[in-house]
Amino acid sequence: MKKTIGVMMTGFIVSSAMAADIKLPEPDKTNTTTLISALEQRHSDREFSDKAIDNQTLSTVLWAAFGVNRKDGKRTIPTALDKKDLNVYVFNKDGIWLYDANENLLKQQSSENHLDLFQLQDYMKPVSTVLVYTGSAEDYAAMHAGSAYQNVELYAAANNMASIVRGYYDREKVPEVLNLPTDQRVIISQAIGWKK
Repeated sequence: MKKTIGVMMTGFIVSSAMAADIKLPEPDKTNTTTLISALEQRHSDREFSDKAIDNQTLSTVLWAAFGVNRKDGKRTIPTALDKKDLNVYVFNKDGIWLYDANENLLKQQSSENHLDLFQLQDYMKPVSTVLVYTGSAEDYAAMHAGSAYQNVELYAAANNMASIVRGYYDREKVPEVLNLPTDQRVIISQAIGWKK
């Protein structure tokens, strides 16, 4: 009986751990907005709705940022020496997630809501999703993050969403809650959501 309970408990723990990750739906690539139109519409927006981003939209946003767009594993942005050393974290009310582009998966890093670390200005209070870009390449990390957040800005413009790139956040606590390896650093954050 004890052995059966132990096996059942082990199975429950494994299932619970696996349930923490979220398999995202395939990115929606059906939008027919032209690049010129998206460039014309792109702007930093400070008026956000508190409506959460659904997983379908989030999947496409993350794919635009740093997703796999070719069979050989190459990405939607260029990376120096093809190192792909950029990481994209998602902060939302359900916790912190690391985007796994190869599996189109969100890997839960924390179940705690840390959005308050980005709410240093009033307009950030309703924001339901913040992307945080981290990297290790000293010479290229900012370039990689810039390419990724520009893709997200263009996606937001093409889909009537609000987005703004931000360097104003709790610079001590964000790396701490991410528990980054010593070779990683936070580069920039980006609020993304529905317009008010």
